[in-house]
Amino acid sequence: MAKKTVATLQTASKRLTKAIKMVKSPKTGAYTFVESIMTPEEVDSFLQKK
Repeated sequence: MAKKTVATLQTASKRLTKAIKMVKSPKTGAYTFVESIMTPEEVDSFLQKK
């Protein structure tokens, strides 16, 4: 259902990760991409959400 892409970004003091998942719209059936920048620990919970 969801294709995932994860890239690691490093700033001066924190490690951040940009996660992209593909989500199917229930209304039209088209796929959209949802992007978010977060800490690496939060990636799994982000990808599990619908």
